[in-house]
Amino acid sequence: MSYNWNYDAPTPEQETLANELANELGISPILGKLLVDRGIHSAIEAKKFFRPQLTDLLDPFLFRDMEKAVDRLNEALGNRERILVYGDYDVDGCTAVALVYKFLQQFYSNIDYYIPDRYEEGYGVSYKGVDYAYETGVKLVIVLDCGIKAVEEIKYAKEKGIDFIICDHHVPDDIMPPAVAILNAKRADSTYPYKDLSGCGVGFKFMQAFAINNGIEFSQLIPLLDLCAVSIASDIVPIMGENRILAFHGLRQLNSNPSVGMKAIIDVCGLTNKEISISDIIFKIGPRINASGRMQNGKESVTLLVEKNYKAAHCEAEKINRYNNQRKDLDKSMTEQANQIVEKLDSQHEHKAIVIYNEEWHKGIIGIVASRLTEIYYRPSIVLTRDDEFATGSARSVSEFDIYKAIESCRDLLENFGGHTYAAGLTMKVENVPEFKRRFMQYVEENILPEQTSAIINIDGILNFKDITHRFFIDLKRFNPFGPENSKPIFCTKHVYDYGTSKVVGREQEHIKLELVDDKSNNVMNGIAFGQSAQARYIKTKRSFDIVYTIEENTHKRGEIQLQIEDIRPTEID
Repeated sequence: MSYNWNYDAPTPEQETLANELANELGISPILGKLLVDRGIHSAIEAKKFFRPQLTDLLDPFLFRDMEKAVDRLNEALGNRERILVYGDYDVDGCTAVALVYKFLQQFYSNIDYYIPDRYEEGYGVSYKGVDYAYETGVKLVIVLDCGIKAVEEIKYAKEKGIDFIICDHHVPDDIMPPAVAILNAKRADSTYPYKDLSGCGVGFKFMQAFAINNGIEFSQLIPLLDLCAVSIASDIVPIMGENRILAFHGLRQLNSNPSVGMKAIIDVCGLTNKEISISDIIFKIGPRINASGRMQNGKESVTLLVEKNYKAAHCEAEKINRYNNQRKDLDKSMTEQANQIVEKLDSQHEHKAIVIYNEEWHKGIIGIVASRLTEIYYRPSIVLTRDDEFATGSARSVSEFDIYKAIESCRDLLENFGGHTYAAGLTMKVENVPEFKRRFMQYVEENILPEQTSAIINIDGILNFKDITHRFFIDLKRFNPFGPENSKPIFCTKHVYDYGTSKVVGREQEHIKLELVDDKSNNVMNGIAFGQSAQARYIKTKRSFDIVYTIEENTHKRGEIQLQIEDIRPTEID
């Protein structure tokens, strides 16, 4: 992929503020700038950012309907009613169900959990799920990471004498379901100050409120924070504000004392005795939890996450690991097919979006394929397949383009849709696919900005190699955990040269292992450039080039700094 490099130099005011912060905190001015970029303007704010405290979590009763939700849950417990914890089949939904179920199970036994079958029931609250609740004597359903659009299904449940408490973070419609309580910071009348919790995060706030109301020590919630961290990383929600606190302490829990189910996944992933990061969750832990819902039924992942016996948990973890391997094979073949379709489309490179349909594709994998197409072509992408008489699809977007709004503009053609700015799901009649494609593509054409149609690397700072000291790296690590709104900083160094020892590596000779010097010092920096072996010939000419990179710890040589190089270009002559 060809990248545009973007660096917004600080204004004089920003530079002054960054220097003042850096002096007060005893850090590099470059790191002071990173704080200013994140909206942090004082030493007190910086200290809260670097050392997130659980005591700074918001009062859960700031949620509209929280008192109603807690009262109804207390009533259910007092009357010994059967409770069903219901959630989506993705990582966020499964972790949310596991969190609420595990916490309540400590005090109450008449409780069950349910994950809808992706293939038989589809996304969200289903009539089949409501019937299951009715047949098993359930009087209260706590639904997590979905439900905000289930108006008819919850009306149907109400007719059967079943109450719902909704804990969701997706964008609601104007008409909301007739639930007893709706906990959603995105509702129009929301009173909650933080809008970006994951579905699991909303479930955590519900349990926090329940604990406060019943005099349960907050310490009993701490073992559940590993589930919050996994949901926050996997659902790609911002890691600032309350999410940063939950992710920071969730990672601490995941590394020091994970639940039995998480420990089994960690061992199966090959992460034992390694410090687990947000990246490890995104690329290793999350996909395995997701694989169950993609290939079979997400309930198996919840069973694993709530398991108390390690031997049983390890067997479950091995099973979802096999599902993940099957998912990888399907992912590879479907992405290849999708690529072939896209490349054959007339004038594809002139279009601002991609919409493709293949009724043979596996419903559980289309979201991954949409992500791959977005990465390859840098276009908002929708991948559709057939599900009985309907076409069902997954959508993925590019930076700053709201794909949810684009889909919403075609809502009259849809049976159902939901999601976020960057990811959404949708269902329509098969005969509506051509018209949906035409209108969606037209909406994108008219609304996407030129800068959203090409991949951009946003550079956070310009460094010389002499700036990259051990102390700098230690201070930089304090910005963890990284994620949306607190992305891992990308730096640029200009006029660098091969030290003479750089070489192509990898099974297919696709990467470059680099040893570099710049023109400001004699410091030799080690680096790795994945998938960029095409640049090796230029590098070996001894001419200077510019690099953009993140700064990492070398996993093979603990304590040694390594540059992970994102892009390389010849130095422009001034």
